Amino acid sequence: MWKNLRSQFKALYEGYVEEFRYVLHDGGIVLFFCFLPLAYPIIYSLIYNPEVVRDVRMVVVDHDRTPKSRELVRNLDACQEVWITGYAADLGEARRAMDSHDCYGILEIPEGFQRKIGRGEQSPAVMYCDMSLLLRYRGFLVAATNVAQEMGSEILASKIDETLPIAATISTGDPLPIDNISLGNIENGFDSFIMPGVIVLILHQCIILASGMAGGGRREHPLRMGVDPRKPECHLGARMIAEMLCYITILIPPTLFLLHYVPLMFAFPMAGNILEIFTFIMPMMLACLGLGFCFQGIVWERESVFLLWVVTSVAFLFLSGLTWPRYAMSPFWHFVSGLVPATWGVEGFIKMNTNGSTLSQVSPEYIRLWILAAVYLAAGYCVRRWWVMPAVRQRASAILRQQSQSEG
Repeated sequence: MWKNLRSQFKALYEGYVEEFRYVLHDGGIVLFFCFLPLAYPIIYSLIYNPEVVRDVRMVVVDHDRTPKSRELVRNLDACQEVWITGYAADLGEARRAMDSHDCYGILEIPEGFQRKIGRGEQSPAVMYCDMSLLLRYRGFLVAATNVAQEMGSEILASKIDETLPIAATISTGDPLPIDNISLGNIENGFDSFIMPGVIVLILHQCIILASGMAGGGRREHPLRMGVDPRKPECHLGARMIAEMLCYITILIPPTLFLLHYVPLMFAFPMAGNILEIFTFIMPMMLACLGLGFCFQGIVWERESVFLLWVVTSVAFLFLSGLTWPRYAMSPFWHFVSGLVPATWGVEGFIKMNTNGSTLSQVSPEYIRLWILAAVYLAAGYCVRRWWVMPAVRQRASAILRQQSQSEG
């Protein structure tokens, strides 16, 4: 028993050292471990920065030319999202200004705007927006909604005052005020909304692709990885544990950078405890390693992992619930998304880092990640034992035969 235990620890130590040496001498794996988690979040965050747009140029086509229409324009110009650059004679002139990017929005006020308001009728004003950037459209929509609500409340208050003057002492201003408080995203910015989830997805892809590339390299160069078909097989379980320890050791600095310093650099919400976040993210890393071991069964060459990257990146992004909520998915895709470790990692990390949840409050996601880690590591062991290692040893035997023939 003690002899077997010593051999297991020896295999664990030798596998750890060999894997560490192999990773450090493989430029592709180093690229995934360094460039992907360190450069990608910076690039993505800079693309979406600044998070909100202000003073977007708008041109007004005023067919009414009354005090009420000018009040509408002044109120819009006072909003931080809109900058009224001037008036256009007609809609054609305003569209030419938009085509030349002199403005990105058009407000058309119809004739009879003030008269309809005076009669208590609806008097809609039409807004046209350039949809090349959704942040501009969102800014125009927010500004127009706020101005319309405020002017409507003032008109309602004046009507009440005309009908029953004493009511002015009871109801003035907006009869139903609404305060919009965005929990976890004070800026109401797109960057703070999407980047916390993208950070977890970057870590998810980094681990899967690096372990997949290592498997492809093992098939291409088995002798370099210490696979010798003339010797008995090593302890596969100890070898896999050694590989996981190696990857986790290398991933500690990039993970710290991703989960703590990227939100700190770009002022993303940081309401969680970093130690609890690390504790939560650990089973996701193990599940990703297990999934990477499973993918080694279809990665025959190191370059094949790039095809795997293209195929899985978009799928994992949509399945994570960032772009489309999981509760709105069909039952089939809802089930498939639950099989992706990043899905629960994204949900738990956003709850902890953005909304300040504790580890106990994200226990459902935490438990699911441990279940996925156990399932994928067991599946990865089976794939490595009965599919990958026989192919690797067969490849090593073929290389040895070629070497002996060339020497002979």
